[in-house]
Amino acid sequence: MTQRWTTFFAAAAAAVLVAVAAGVGSAQQASVEELRVSEEYLAKAEQGDAEAQNRLGVFYSIGLGVPEDDAEAVRWFRLAAEQGDASAAQYSLGVMYNNGEGVPQDFVQAHMWLNLATSRASGEDRERIVENRDSVAQWMTPDQLAEAQRLAREWDAAHPRD
Repeated sequence: MTQRWTTFFAAAAAAVLVAVAAGVGSAQQASVEELRVSEEYLAKAEQGDAEAQNRLGVFYSIGLGVPEDDAEAVRWFRLAAEQGDASAAQYSLGVMYNNGEGVPQDFVQAHMWLNLATSRASGEDRERIVENRDSVAQWMTPDQLAEAQRLAREWDAAHPRD
């Protein structure tokens, strides 16, 4: 594995852990009890709560309180991402497409979701997402890159920000 891909995967893993920690308070305060998926939490996600959907995606992607299931993680990330949750869901969905986890590997979809996440993030989060998006772009043809950018523009037009 090249150094570039090792760095990419390390950044993706760190982002998942940060998302989990951010959702439950500081890592020192988080207990196993706080991280377990409850029926109430699942109900919130099923009712459309983007934060709960994203967190379930994280839980399924790493097997925290539920069986590890990348396809189920993608399902929850997609539900949250479709609502514009860039804090993690759009980024995570892009990473799943890039790595072919729970979905067939698809650089066009990966770049599209990472591009959308980039446009909604700020600070260090944005820098990290830009690096990952640009890393994916290195594997794409000019036509694929144009398609990913077109899809991101269309998605943005169909999902105005509040």
